[in-house]
Amino acid sequence: MRLAELSPTGTRIELETLHFSAEDIIRFASRFDPQPFHLDAEAARNSVLGGLCASGWHTGSGWMKSFLAFWAKETKRLKAEGIEPPKLGPSPGFRKLKWIKPVYAGDDITYFVTLVETRPLASRPGLLLNTTFNEGVNQKGETVICFESNVLEFE
Repeated sequence: MRLAELSPTGTRIELETLHFSAEDIIRFASRFDPQPFHLDAEAARNSVLGGLCASGWHTGSGWMKSFLAFWAKETKRLKAEGIEPPKLGPSPGFRKLKWIKPVYAGDDITYFVTLVETRPLASRPGLLLNTTFNEGVNQKGETVICFESNVLEFE
């Protein structure tokens, strides 16, 4: 089975909803992005962002966490149905990353993936290049992050 057969181009798939607690935001920021508005609620209130908010990298890694959890469940489901799941490989990268709105402590972000295009790689017979549009939407329905990415698929 190919990814495009499982999820036709243009089909938006909901991955998972993650809650961003103050504790999670501070824990991530202290390791990976130690800015005052990610670490200290008071400093954040007095910043241009107006409150404790997640690092953009935290928001982006939430998408990856959600995609990996979704893909693990989907692979298990397909195998249980006797279907060989698509063999996805590494990602050669992403582009057009936009952090549109801050993710504040207490926000719930629902992540999505949409297959945009799939094509064979002329330089690597037996490999497909899948392009996806990825997004995170808060509980108010506002998009907070979006980007395009690629993932290789073995034929």
